[in-house]
Amino acid sequence: MLPRSGDVLHVTRAASVQFLRPIMFRVIRVLDWPTYDGWIWLEGYELNASGDAVTRRSIFVQREGLRQLSSAPEPRPHTVHAPRRPVSRTPARVG
Repeated sequence: MLPRSGDVLHVTRAASVQFLRPIMFRVIRVLDWPTYDGWIWLEGYELNASGDAVTRRSIFVQREGLRQLSSAPEPRPHTVHAPRRPVSRTPARVG
């Protein structure tokens, strides 16, 4: 599973030994920094029990050790606007 922006993850010791105390983490983005095979850098917010962001962090974790709690909402379709009418241009008075 490759996380997406907006996903909320449960990060435990299975993802990295640094997480003896599991955290909830909302992903901002997956960083494209060089890593070992199966590991990824994530940037996001650590969440408290209420789901409020408390700390912005970058974490280095094993992708297979992440558990998704909720997924990001699907992107909204782009609104298509009607073409604009041309504006009639008239000479302007100067002076």
